[in-house]
Amino acid sequence: MEFTNPLVYGVPVFIAFILFELTYSISHGDDHIYNWKDLAASGFMGVGSAILGALFKVVFAIVFFEFVYELCNPLVDGVRRNFLGYESFSYAWYVWLLCQLADDFTYYWFHRANHEIRILWAAHIVHHSSDNFNLGTAVRNGWFTILYKPFFYMWLPVIGFPPEMVLVCLGIEALWQFQLHSVYVPKLGFLEKIFNTHTMHQVHHAQNIEYLDKNHGGFLNIFDKLFGTWKELDDSINVKYGVIHSPNSFNPMVILTHEFKDIWSDVRKAKKLSHKFMYVFGPPGWSPDGSTLTVKQQQQLFRKQKQLQPSVLFERPN
Repeated sequence: MEFTNPLVYGVPVFIAFILFELTYSISHGDDHIYNWKDLAASGFMGVGSAILGALFKVVFAIVFFEFVYELCNPLVDGVRRNFLGYESFSYAWYVWLLCQLADDFTYYWFHRANHEIRILWAAHIVHHSSDNFNLGTAVRNGWFTILYKPFFYMWLPVIGFPPEMVLVCLGIEALWQFQLHSVYVPKLGFLEKIFNTHTMHQVHHAQNIEYLDKNHGGFLNIFDKLFGTWKELDDSINVKYGVIHSPNSFNPMVILTHEFKDIWSDVRKAKKLSHKFMYVFGPPGWSPDGSTLTVKQQQQLFRKQKQLQPSVLFERPN
């Protein structure tokens, strides 16, 4: 059975909604929502990502998923049986729901790994590098994540989900992720208890210390809540979007490669092999001497300072 990837129809919708939000922001005096040079950079990277993604999907993802599916789910007397002993999954409606749930679980860990492993962060930082949060930022995707993303999802065809079903679920996930990038959608009441919403994704794109590495979920927030990475938007906090170590450039090539250059610089100056390893595969911000801090270290320091603040504020002068 063949299915069309939803993203085929998503691209013109993306463009239409970006133009709509851009027009709306200008007409309502929200000039800070969009920056023309920033939008151009995001658009360039979005187009490049779409082209490379399409080519790579045909050459690698589809072929790769088909290969592992055929290997782990061989035909036996006209019926596909998984190597674990059960019949491979059908196209029943509940199987689609299970596949979408499994996709969301995988997306959570794929996304979280992109934030917690520096070499993956170097590819993913592209998406966070804008100081603006809008639908244009949604298409600001790195070009290198497509090289390793299929490896996170390969377990789905391995256990018996048809490859085309997996690809459709990936497309649905991407569509949901796109529309999350808007400041114009308020909190959504009871839906906030289950779904990853626009305000939650604003938290994810913020560089405020308390918001760093939060809300990695796809269309659900249950995995963030289960694994301790969920954070609700606090109206008392002035959100600042982007990354702490910004590329400070609208040049797409700089945006795409600046963190890789920083990794190479750190690896070259490191004297120990273990330090070289950590600069590549450790968390972003890791350093052997504490000259730079990881997100967890920054947040620990932030909490300590916050706890000390009352005593500092009310301390009697000498």
